[in-house]
Amino acid sequence: MFQTSKLTNSTPAAILLICATVFWGASFVLTKALGGLQSKLDPRASTWLLAALSLVARFGGGAVLTGLWNSRRLGGTTQLELVEGLGLGIFGGAGILLQMDGVMHTEASTCAFLTQCYCIFIPAFLVWRRREWPGKTLAVACVMVLAGVAVLSNVDWGQFRLGRGEWETLASSALFTAQILWLERPKFLNNDSRRMTVVMFAVTALLLTPVVAVNTSGWRQCIALYRPAAALGIIAFLILGSTVVAYSIMNEWQPHVPATEAGLIYCCEPLFTAIFAVFLPGCLSAWAGVAYANERLTWRLAAGGGLITAANLVVLLRKRA
Repeated sequence: MFQTSKLTNSTPAAILLICATVFWGASFVLTKALGGLQSKLDPRASTWLLAALSLVARFGGGAVLTGLWNSRRLGGTTQLELVEGLGLGIFGGAGILLQMDGVMHTEASTCAFLTQCYCIFIPAFLVWRRREWPGKTLAVACVMVLAGVAVLSNVDWGQFRLGRGEWETLASSALFTAQILWLERPKFLNNDSRRMTVVMFAVTALLLTPVVAVNTSGWRQCIALYRPAAALGIIAFLILGSTVVAYSIMNEWQPHVPATEAGLIYCCEPLFTAIFAVFLPGCLSAWAGVAYANERLTWRLAAGGGLITAANLVVLLRKRA
């Protein structure tokens, strides 16, 4: 059901998907700096409001930009493109909502680790669906990636418990799994990815808008949170780079890569987050006037990043061989 025949350019596709994870990795650092700036501007604003508002701005802005850029194409939008965009928007939007609430009830490192469980969920689903085990190379690569993410996240296993935050994060990872598998469905292979992306962005923004409405005192509060030039600059990058560019790459090129391998590639995201966290917070602090210290370059970055990189290289080299 979820096999795809669009695998003629798998190596270039894998490289481009890694590029998308660079933008997503930067978004975590940028979003934290933006939240620090806005909390300083309005101490009354809840973290729910700040997170949901940035996501609505990202995906709403992305919908407007991609819609204007592809305005001549939108008239030919098909029912299948609407269905594909709707599914991606619902799975992705609901996953982000659960992830945002989950991180409020657990450690950020635990949330980062559990989010990457889709690299296990995807092959497990395909084993159940197809009644066949993945190859040894792929199985080893999945274990290497999960071990690398665990090292990077620095999870305290002595304190690890499956509470509300952990269960919500696991649920969000399951939804991201559904999003990856939904994009791979064969009946969507002839869809126009640009038109479908517009639909996805619009659905995600609409899905998250009620969260903003429930947590804000009015539109004046929302506008005030984006008055500083630094806030506008950060959200502009998040809209253009981490949303429009990254998700356009994902929607266009992921169908060229099997879902299991796509899950492994997306696990590069915490690696790039760790790299950006070494130097980017200090730059953002000076620009935005917030207290956000750089993280230290530790053996965990080298070891965890090495495992994730090695796992993806193993899979890519196997395909070339």
